[in-house]
Amino acid sequence: MAVADWLAALDRRAELRAKAGLTRRLHPRAADDGVVDLAGNDYLGLAAHPEVTAAAAQALAAYGLGATGSRLVRGSTDVHHTLEDTIADWLGSDRSLVFSSGYLANLGAIRALVRPRTLLISDAHNHASLIDGCRISGAETVVTPHADVAAVAAALRAAPGRPAVVVTESVFSVDGDLAPLARLHATAREHGALLLVDDAHALGVLGPDGAGAVAGAGLTGEPDVVVTATLSKALGGAGGVVAGPAELVRHLVETARTFIYDTALPPVVAAGVRAAVGLARSGAGLRAELAERAAVAVDRLRAAGLDVSAADAAVVSVTAPSPEAATAWAAACRDRGVAVGCFRPPSTPDSRSRLRLTISAGVPRGDFEHALEVIVESAP
Repeated sequence: MAVADWLAALDRRAELRAKAGLTRRLHPRAADDGVVDLAGNDYLGLAAHPEVTAAAAQALAAYGLGATGSRLVRGSTDVHHTLEDTIADWLGSDRSLVFSSGYLANLGAIRALVRPRTLLISDAHNHASLIDGCRISGAETVVTPHADVAAVAAALRAAPGRPAVVVTESVFSVDGDLAPLARLHATAREHGALLLVDDAHALGVLGPDGAGAVAGAGLTGEPDVVVTATLSKALGGAGGVVAGPAELVRHLVETARTFIYDTALPPVVAAGVRAAVGLARSGAGLRAELAERAAVAVDRLRAAGLDVSAADAAVVSVTAPSPEAATAWAAACRDRGVAVGCFRPPSTPDSRSRLRLTISAGVPRGDFEHALEVIVESAP
């Protein structure tokens, strides 16, 4: 194909997306843009906490901007290892291993759990990183209806004697609902399967000392449970982590391509995240404020006649009539100084478009209240 034909084909695909209301654009922001942020994932308001930025500044002075290499070459520092020990202690796991992103952590973890004939059982609402991890692994994957434990059990019964892994988020990233983790674990254990839980939206938000939904479900340290998470949400940083048995972490270090062949997380970020972990563990007041705000958001938006998800954690989803309406709604909020998430297919697991509100304890209460008014007044 000639270059002109190739570029024309890309233009045509862009036109089709535009007609379907699925155009996506970047919106650069200044550090001091003054927008009320109900779109980012800084749930506890730790990204700019003085202790976090001070730890990062100290590491920046000591190590420089980047890790300068992969973890197995030159990229491992004492900051990385201290962070991994800290997270493992927090989650009650044998070991943890830090990746440069939560996406890569999920790809690496799923591939590490796959053996010959392994069956992966994946929730229909799982995040793209889990979906891609299942695809890249090459293993047979059964997609079960959302949060349907009976369907998971049926899939396991249909594959007797095969190694299997049940793959789920804890708090689902689009609607913010909580998976039935205890029942999923009991079902997986009954059939000799492993349970992999992406705890990204629950870490720091739910569970004892903010240790996540896995801990909240009483599954801390279970040898047949593997926990993954991003460090970019409640901890306000970047990177990802896999936590579980020491044997798994050893296997990841020796075989995970998304760990071995990737430049390490910058030490400056690792140091900031470790400080954030300490604040999150002692942040019971922040979690209480977060839960109270999420409940307020649901009540006020429902009172205005909007279709709103339950607030199991800090994600609140509001249904929009169409992709175009969702885009216009988010733009109207942005024009009035409020940032909200705008989720449309294919980012949603069904045909519905939504505004996604991510509640943050770091937003001043008055600004939060005002943002809810703007969302209601701007509704299509």
